[in-house]
Amino acid sequence: MPKTMEPTMTSPAPKQRICIAGAGAIGCTIAARLAMSGQEVSVLARGATLATLRSQGIVLTDLEGTHTVPVNAGSAADFGVQDIIFLCCKSQDIAALLQQIKPLVDENTVVVPAINGVPWWYFHGEGGRFAGSTVEAVDPAGSVSALLPLRQIMGTVVFITAEASAPGQVTAKNPHLMMFGEPDNSSSERLQRLCAVVAAAGIEARPLERIRDKLWTKIIANASTNPLSVVAGATLEELYTRPALRDTVVAIMQEVLLVAASYGARVEIDPLTFLELGAAMGPVRTSMLQDYERGRALELGSIGDAVLELAARFDIPMTVTRKVIGLARFHGEKHSSSTATQAAAASA
Repeated sequence: MPKTMEPTMTSPAPKQRICIAGAGAIGCTIAARLAMSGQEVSVLARGATLATLRSQGIVLTDLEGTHTVPVNAGSAADFGVQDIIFLCCKSQDIAALLQQIKPLVDENTVVVPAINGVPWWYFHGEGGRFAGSTVEAVDPAGSVSALLPLRQIMGTVVFITAEASAPGQVTAKNPHLMMFGEPDNSSSERLQRLCAVVAAAGIEARPLERIRDKLWTKIIANASTNPLSVVAGATLEELYTRPALRDTVVAIMQEVLLVAASYGARVEIDPLTFLELGAAMGPVRTSMLQDYERGRALELGSIGDAVLELAARFDIPMTVTRKVIGLARFHGEKHSSSTATQAAAASA
């Protein structure tokens, strides 16, 4: 059974300079909670989101109520070197974001990629037969790894369901949970410090000895629901309870569980428990369905393609998973094309 380390810090959370790079639903949730706890929080934003954050702050509605939280918003040029940077973006945007944060990083900065799917650092410090390999779907030819020393990364698995109704306005009605772990599975002072800071912000923070175990738990959840939600236009509650959708979810889970086991992951949750927990989340739209409805690029590289790539290393057939990912890609490309055509016609 994977181990959860007990945080060792008993003093109040240390004050840190923290940057949230990415002001979407997850980024705003983390930023608001940290700022409410008294941390020095800066948020990288631009356009309408930047203007809103500067004038109104973040409006977060969670289980504790509705909070209006002022934050320091701007570009990287507006902030100094940071102690902690949370990268809250889609995995396909990670390379561009790593370029943006360079002025904020020194040798002591801890960078926490709060992203979905298989991370580009997966084989760093892992020590298995593929140690040092790259996952081409998310790190083509090592191009992402080259942008940041891998020793500065802290792994994380984010279990926060949040949805933005407008720039800076977020609803997150389920408990907040983040798990952290060193990519080499070691215990470290910076891991304990990070957990103390996050826990003081009202987000449950668990330091892990084996970060990849929980990473696979989230990968299984994402792979079995996000692409299918686009194909079916379904919420999590519908995916986990409607018989036809539920059967497909279970089939994908079983395929991805085999991939996880092939990489030595210890997944504690069985498919039936997954279904029960997922259904309890209610009528929540997946992040991929939200992107689809807004005509944005779908996060299929890390959530889908990377899983298929890892499966191929062990010649694992991914029949159902591959079909659903293909259908989601078709729907996404068709919808994006239609949205672009409508926008061009409206501006003509």
